[in-house]
Amino acid sequence: MRRLLPAALLIPAASALAICILGPGAAAQQPGRAIDLRPPFEAEVVADLEEPWAMTFLPDGRMLVTEKRGSLHVVTQDGQVSEAIAGVPEVDYGGHGGLGDVALHPDFARNGLVYLTWAEAGEQDTRGAAMGRAKLDLNAMRMDAFEVLWRQAPKVAQRNHYSHRMAFAPDGRHLFLTSGDRWIPETAQDTRNNLGAVLRLTLDGKAASGNPMYDKGGMTAEIWSYGHRSPVALAFDAGGALWETEMGPAGGDEFQKIEKGRNYGWPLVAYGDHYKGPDIPGHDTRPDLRAPETYWNPVISPSSMIIYSGALFPDWQGSALIAGLTSQALIRVSFECPLAFREICEVERFHIGNRLREIEQGPDGAIWLLEDGDKEEAGRLLKLTPRAIGRG
Repeated sequence: MRRLLPAALLIPAASALAICILGPGAAAQQPGRAIDLRPPFEAEVVADLEEPWAMTFLPDGRMLVTEKRGSLHVVTQDGQVSEAIAGVPEVDYGGHGGLGDVALHPDFARNGLVYLTWAEAGEQDTRGAAMGRAKLDLNAMRMDAFEVLWRQAPKVAQRNHYSHRMAFAPDGRHLFLTSGDRWIPETAQDTRNNLGAVLRLTLDGKAASGNPMYDKGGMTAEIWSYGHRSPVALAFDAGGALWETEMGPAGGDEFQKIEKGRNYGWPLVAYGDHYKGPDIPGHDTRPDLRAPETYWNPVISPSSMIIYSGALFPDWQGSALIAGLTSQALIRVSFECPLAFREICEVERFHIGNRLREIEQGPDGAIWLLEDGDKEEAGRLLKLTPRAIGRG
């Protein structure tokens, strides 16, 4: 049964800037006037899932939702969860790995193609991310003729930092894909592999012509930008610019525009430090390396992101909305921050009370969240809609 979250779970958490609590224009409040610190939304629990990881909306308003252990489901907006869809590839479950992202082909209405990412087992106890696609038959609830289009290489023994988030370019001709450093920092500066990078591929998973190192061939030809640690989200804004957020080491989670051919510095520079070992120089020591637009210390542990464009929350249009894991929060980043003396900054943070794995915008502008969940506790599907006026 669907239910509302307790109001106590939805109080905005304190943040580094006063504007994050008070909101735009709060400094102009009249003396004695109460400041409303309640979130501008109500959160409804729609469904319970087992370690959900990603979701995307079908044209009919239903959702495709992946579960980390390897299941893909159709979920309705009133909380009905289907049996697992057949034909999904076998996953290497553990650590950060399992079934990952899900996205519809830009021409899904005609061809029915669905893209998935997952952790794939290799030889001698290694594994790496993979990406592929198949035609979705919703009547038979199966994926037909699944084909692997891309693989992370080399495969390694660790189960960390797959990243494997997808975003189709606005023109529908290219697929951008994140590939983490696999917990081996030096891979992010080695452009002979496709680790620690944002990749630009054709819709068939090949390196796209026009990539900055396309003429070098091989995995190098796939790279659009590099020097990334754990890039966990990609989103295009209304002007066609690509934005990314990634996890830093011990501190220094990043939010930044992704630009063709740029080196984003990991592990040469960072706003955080190694968990073990020497300190990492800051970005100010290497102006030749691309610094983030904003970063977080303490970390927020981002997991996913959208650029909001809906009508239900007009004040949030054009903002980046980021789901946080350890922060257990929905974080809004604005591209207009005059009071922060910089262009881009966090302006609001709403504490949800559980680790957030995924965020998506619904067809009507509602905001949908997936909680992380674990082996013992379900990950809830939440729907955020505007709070009724006068309602506590």
